[in-house]
Order: sequence, then C-alpha cells, then structure tokens
Amino acid sequence: MTLSPSLVRDFQKLLGRENVFTEREDLLSYAFDGAVLPPRAPSIVLMPPSVELLGEALRRAYEGGLALTARGAGTNLSGATIPEPGDSAVILTGKLNRILEINQNDLYAVCEPGVVTADLFRKAAETGLFYPPDPGSMEVSTLGGNVALNAGGLRGLKYGVTKDYLMGLEFFDWRGRLIKSGSRTVKCVSGYNLPGLMTASEGTLGVFSRLILKLLPAPSRTLSMTAVYNNVAEAAESVAGIIAGRVLPATLEFMDQKCLKAVEAASKIGLPTEAAAMLLIEVDGFYDEQVRGDAEKIRLICRKNGALAVDLPESQTERDRIWEARRGTLPALARLRPSVVLEDATVPRSRVPEMLEAVGRLALKHRLEVGTFGHAGDGNLHPTILCDRRDPKEFKRVEEMVDGIFEAALKLDGTLSGEHGIGVAKAKWMEKETNRATIEFSLALRGALDPSGLFNFGKKVV
Repeated sequence: MTLSPSLVRDFQKLLGRENVFTEREDLLSYAFDGAVLPPRAPSIVLMPPSVELLGEALRRAYEGGLALTARGAGTNLSGATIPEPGDSAVILTGKLNRILEINQNDLYAVCEPGVVTADLFRKAAETGLFYPPDPGSMEVSTLGGNVALNAGGLRGLKYGVTKDYLMGLEFFDWRGRLIKSGSRTVKCVSGYNLPGLMTASEGTLGVFSRLILKLLPAPSRTLSMTAVYNNVAEAAESVAGIIAGRVLPATLEFMDQKCLKAVEAASKIGLPTEAAAMLLIEVDGFYDEQVRGDAEKIRLICRKNGALAVDLPESQTERDRIWEARRGTLPALARLRPSVVLEDATVPRSRVPEMLEAVGRLALKHRLEVGTFGHAGDGNLHPTILCDRRDPKEFKRVEEMVDGIFEAALKLDGTLSGEHGIGVAKAKWMEKETNRATIEFSLALRGALDPSGLFNFGKKVV
C-alpha cells in the first residue's frame, strides 16, 4: 500500500505544511535512534503543534492504517523509536514542550511530553525543588521518552527512576480519545493504575499528552568522593560493601580503565588513567553531620576493600568537572571506534562483582575491546563494546557477546534492561527472562488497546 496523497493533504491542512514532512532527506532523519540497528525510514513525519491536534492527527493516522511511532529526542538505545518499514508515521512531540505548572505547595510539576528533562530539573531548582531522575541524555532527552522507557540515571540508587515520580498522565488511545489517569494527590487508587501501565510501555499502548511529576525538596548538603583501585574486583567488592553497610549514597558510579583513559583524552581533567577502576560517589542530605558521617563510612569501606586512595574534590568546580566527565563517558568511548554497542543488563547489587567478572571473560572470549561504566550502586552496568558495524565478522562476535551478557545477567537473577528499554534490540529475549504465558498475556493486552496492531509494532514484546 502506498501512502495516500489525499491523507498527506489532510495532515497538511490539519497541522500546517511546516509540520508535515514527506521528503526523503527529512524522513531519513527519523529512521534511526541511539541503537546500533539498521535504519528504517517512515512514510511521513508529523509534528503536531498542540495537544489537541496531536489527538486528531493520531486518530486520522490510525484510521489511515499507518504504523505509528511516537518520538521525542530519539536518544534511546534499544531501537524503540525506529519506525516500521512500509506505510508508517513518526509522530514528533518536540513542539509539545511547555512546563505548565511548578506547584511549590503540593510538590509536583505538570508538563507536556516534549519538555527536555534538564529543563524541568533547572526550572524546579529555581524554586528550591528537585526532580531527581537524571538519564545521561538529560540535556536532550524528553520527559515523554523518559516515561515511555522508564529512564533511570546516576541518582537512581537513592532516588529511584522515572516511574517513582509519575503521579498521573493523560494520553490518547487508538481512537484519538483523551484518557486521564492518576492525580495531583499523594494517594490515588481511583480506577486502574494506568500511569503504572503506561510507564515503560515504549509507545505500544498510546501517545502521551500531559504528565504530572512528583518533585522533592532539594538537598542542601552534598559531598562528592572518588575511590581509585588497582583492580576491578576490589572496586566491585566496595560497591557491594557500601550497600551491605546500610549506606545509601545519592550516586555510586563505576568506571574501568578503558573509560578513564577515553574520558581523560577527551576532557583533560586529570583522571587517574593508570588505575584499573574508579568509583565516583556522592552523598547528600540536609544536615552536615549526617552527610559527613555517611562519607566517612564509605571511605572506610572503600579502604577496607583495597582502595589506593579516597579523595574529596576540593572545589565545586572540580566536583562539577568530574561529574560532567562521567556523563561524557559514552561520547568519549565513541571517539575510539566507528561504532559502540552499549548494553544495560542489570543484576542484584550484591552480584555486581560476578557480573563484572563475566563481562571481562566475554570480552576475552570474543576478542573485543570493551569499556565498562555505569550505575554500580543499583546493579546497572553499561558494558560498551567498541567495534565497526561495517565489519560483518567483527559484528558477529559483538552479537555473540551481547547474547553472552544477557545470559550472564539472567543467571545472576538479573534483567535484560535496567533503563534503556527493550525496543527491537531485546524483544526476542523477553521470553527467556519471563515465560511464554507472560508474553501471550502482554500481547493480549496490547491487542485489546491497539486492535489493528499499529502502535510501535515489533517493539517491547513479540
């Protein structure tokens, strides 16, 4: 079936010609996301300029038989925003980018789905409030995408992930009807938990139009620390020791030597490139005594587990540079080879040492260059395979290693994805983590809410 010219004209009349894209060069811009997967260009790209027009555009696209993929910034790493081949539409939320309310009395924000995550963080901070979810892409990723994939981030250990801050939302169903769920109240059990259902749904059940997000009082005291190690195992044991010691840092991040060297080459901030691994730790709170007490407990645990040094950066500028460098780890690694394959299989925190050991074995077995970093405090590691997608023999080894990473994580009672989502890349693995009955239940649910199977077909569960 070829995209109907009359349907294109309908969209142009509805949304304005400037918000409807059909030229090949424009379509190719939305043929891929952050995953290393083959691109697939849609038939048309729609950018509704208002929430009301989003619902109407969605209804007409569905009636026209177009496979639908909602897209924010396209930073996700699982192929969740790669459109279907054939007659398909990408619906962009970039113009739905208003922060509608920051409520300082009841501690919530109301936002449209195209708001950039960091913009909400900064707007809340202006009032002394705090929006904790902080994916590595927060300067460009959007809140709708964060909810769709349940994005995490560096502060996930103490503060949780996106699902922990979603109080309510509005979305459009396949008929273009506005569905309202959740509330501005702390407690709400009216009806089904639709916010919970829509979180991590990856655009397979509806398209978001408004989000109600919880805010917190901003902590007034913060201390950052770095711990340097001669071997990876000691760093991993320190992570397990900190959690077992009943200390809850705001962040507990891991970088191996490959990452340290890549980031130092890119940023020149004096990272210890001779070290096998480094932990980056931050504790926060409202009282100096509590924050300094937690920092001292962590220092003792790290030294007990073999840390060569545990340092507190002397100035705020130095602390900021270290955390900016950590957020820049993936771009720094990407400079080393034409392609990077970043995974996020996650294990129970006590099993981080075993997972790091497994990644090392797999890298040697498949003769691949791997840098590992990530949110070690919540078990969410990011083994990053450096490769060239154009070399079929090398990429075959990459695919075999990725399979091995998933196998290792599941054997350690872990999960396929801690924060990047399932998308296309991991859908075939879902039955191994769950079972066939779970897959069939999920497909039946999707079928009831999307009878023609047009919402992000082929993603999440297949």
